[in-house]
Amino acid sequence: MNTIAFASIQELRTLLDAKKISASELLKLFLERAHKYNPELNAALEIFEHESIMSDYIAGGILDGIPGLIKDNIAQKGRKLTCGSAILENFTAPEDATATALLKKAGALLLGRANMDEFAMGSSNETSAFGPVRNPWDPTRVPGGSSGGSIAAVAAGLVPWALGSETGGSVRQPAAFCGIVGYKPTYGLISRNGLVAYASSLDHIGIATRTVADTAHVLTAINGKDVRDSSSKQIDPIDFTKHLDGKIPSGIKIGVVQNTLQADGMDPQVTNAISHALGDLEKLGARIVPVTLPILDYSAALYFIISRAEAASNLGRFDGIRYGLRSSDAHTLSQVYGKTRNSGFGTEVKTRILVGNYVLSAGHAAAFYEKACAVQQLMRAEFESLFKKVDLLVMPTHPAPAFKFGAFDVDKLQMDLQDYFTCFANLTGIPAISVPCGFSSENLPIGFQLVGPWLGDEQLLKAAHAYQNATDWHKRTPAGY
Repeated sequence: MNTIAFASIQELRTLLDAKKISASELLKLFLERAHKYNPELNAALEIFEHESIMSDYIAGGILDGIPGLIKDNIAQKGRKLTCGSAILENFTAPEDATATALLKKAGALLLGRANMDEFAMGSSNETSAFGPVRNPWDPTRVPGGSSGGSIAAVAAGLVPWALGSETGGSVRQPAAFCGIVGYKPTYGLISRNGLVAYASSLDHIGIATRTVADTAHVLTAINGKDVRDSSSKQIDPIDFTKHLDGKIPSGIKIGVVQNTLQADGMDPQVTNAISHALGDLEKLGARIVPVTLPILDYSAALYFIISRAEAASNLGRFDGIRYGLRSSDAHTLSQVYGKTRNSGFGTEVKTRILVGNYVLSAGHAAAFYEKACAVQQLMRAEFESLFKKVDLLVMPTHPAPAFKFGAFDVDKLQMDLQDYFTCFANLTGIPAISVPCGFSSENLPIGFQLVGPWLGDEQLLKAAHAYQNATDWHKRTPAGY
């Protein structure tokens, strides 16, 4: 059954349409795999029962009968919504997120809730209150974060697709670590309604799949305008599969961001894998040109300040009164606030809230937050200018393959800098996708990023699909699954 477990959505669709397997039988197969492998991976916080899943089933859509997993900061009506945090351990979502509702409408079978870094704050999936997720390629290594549960589940063949969230690279980075496709759309292309906010101006819902074509199938089901999300693009739903013909867009010019390939800490194996990927793109007909983006040197600092400022504001709602946990050892209102938040939030979340309040405080907002927002506008302008000269960009997703658990326990600043190669796309809102492009000498996956201009998702997916259609890196699967 491994062949089916690692099949693409289109391959599963063919089996279902030919009645070689039913939606209920397919779900049973994936549920059996989830119950078998999840105890060691900890990718899912909860696996729903067969009858419960089938009761939500609506036949007839593009994902009809295809099981998937939803990150546990995206609401599923009547299910727990913990955000990987003790403070929301027993909170139940009152309604579906827009993306969840659209997936159900498309016929998708929602298998469970994916583990994650607490409130999506982390790059390794070590901050979840419910234990870390393990990388299926090497259980001593992290799967990446914060959407590590979603990505590890797809990589291990527990589901063919999953939703994650993206604030600074939280789908693309773990996708590179686990050898699958991770996609962040243009900001507003997928509604954020029902996604628990971390940093609202940076938050996106992202997609994890084994193939670019599968990403296009899921995106087709969930994109489009939504009146319940003020940042939603006011455009009708787009079919992102119709231009995927396996060919590179004619005359496309791809800029290679040289200063990322020469950045400190770059593993030569990653640089070499990307060089080979560039050669493959050139063979497909792309014109490769060198470019530089000096302003990327500021991206980690911008992300550090803006994300924490918005987190401090957004997480103020978790106060022991309205949602989730309430401390039983509190006798005054201020004690309810303080004791609930102190016991309910983990160390990483509390640290980011403290930093966020600091950069927003009266004596420091002008020096930190306001200045960061001004430089963010300069970054957007620089990318917009560059995309007048090239159609797409190429750069690493991460400077090295997956690292060991505890690798950054001593130096937390280095952990924060792990988002250097990805957070620019969230700061600017432009689309980006990580695609497998090789393996290290330790048999660890390597990925690279293709990046497109604002609302350039169709061309981005077409180019990424053409590359993947000409290579086999995405067809490798971790041993033992």
